[in-house]
Amino acid sequence: MEFSLTSEQQMIIDTVKNFVELELYPHEDEVEKTGQIRPEVYDQIKAKALEMGLYAANMPAQYGGAGLDPLTLCLMERELGRANFGLQYIVGRPSNILMACKGQQIEDYLLPTVRGDKVDCLAMTEPNAGSDVRSMQCTAERDGDHFVINGTKHFISHADVADFAILFAASGVEQTPRGPKKKITSFLVDKGTPGFTVEPGYNSVSHRGYNNCILNFDNCRLHESKILGQEDHGFDVANEWLGATRLSVAAMCLGRAERALEIATEWAAMRKQFGQTVGKFQGVSFKLADMATELKAAELLTMHAAWKDSLGEMTDSDAAMAKLKATEMLAMVSDEAIQILGGMGLMDELPLERIWRDHRVERIWDGTSEIQRHIISRAMLRPLES
Repeated sequence: MEFSLTSEQQMIIDTVKNFVELELYPHEDEVEKTGQIRPEVYDQIKAKALEMGLYAANMPAQYGGAGLDPLTLCLMERELGRANFGLQYIVGRPSNILMACKGQQIEDYLLPTVRGDKVDCLAMTEPNAGSDVRSMQCTAERDGDHFVINGTKHFISHADVADFAILFAASGVEQTPRGPKKKITSFLVDKGTPGFTVEPGYNSVSHRGYNNCILNFDNCRLHESKILGQEDHGFDVANEWLGATRLSVAAMCLGRAERALEIATEWAAMRKQFGQTVGKFQGVSFKLADMATELKAAELLTMHAAWKDSLGEMTDSDAAMAKLKATEMLAMVSDEAIQILGGMGLMDELPLERIWRDHRVERIWDGTSEIQRHIISRAMLRPLES
């Protein structure tokens, strides 16, 4: 593995860092206080991201994206991750599940999403189906050349600004040696389709300005041309997406942890108590050392997984280890940073309290820490099982 950066990678890092500081940081305070992103701010950031070629950086160049390899994309995600999540999300990275589009779907969904004309959201989680995705109760029953969709999805991120949903629904049951198992099909569902409604979701302490929604399907009819991928094989397209999104989460956690550590280090070097800077006290300096070490370990795991992904060799365990380590590292770093600053760390004059609040969801969405541990341990034990 080559640890040095290419000149192109360094240029991307510098460009994104400058973009984050100039275009995103100035709006953080307003978003944190109001919980909303004004439409004019949204449009301004999106236009700037498109102008600078940062939009859809994860999508292939042949479709109009920047075509960044997984490692370079992680370097970009790390810099974006330093900012408020709702603001950095405006720099769209469309779901790579859309690469399963075919025929007219490419013109109707893939290309407009890469151009920024449309925004997608992923509709998988349900009130009674979180980590156990196959227990989903949203159904897709075939009726001739149509499917009738019934059910509810919740915790659907940014569905309020999305133009269409990538929906996963149970489309039948198959018998397996381990018993019956639901078959899953994925669909492209436009907002405004009869029987499909979007409602506001729950108030969350994490990621202000980035909303979750509830999606209801009541006898919603979809033509079979709306199937994404193959009927009953929705997990095939989902599995490709999960590895990429777990790397994305890990990389953004690195950026957030770096920002927290920078604030804590500067405070320790400047704040004086008992006649000396607090960084000279072992109780503080050792915290900084542990924070830096954990951050470096998470960085190496994440970048190693991304490097393997660039070679087409990343395993589910690689992505799981990266997400597990990075998200739990951020929990430790953000908490210790606040401890170093004391009461000031909890005040909203600084971004630490936001980073501390935001970190909590990272260990839950895109696969909980427990799911990541299950993936890792399963890969270790399976070769030894008879």
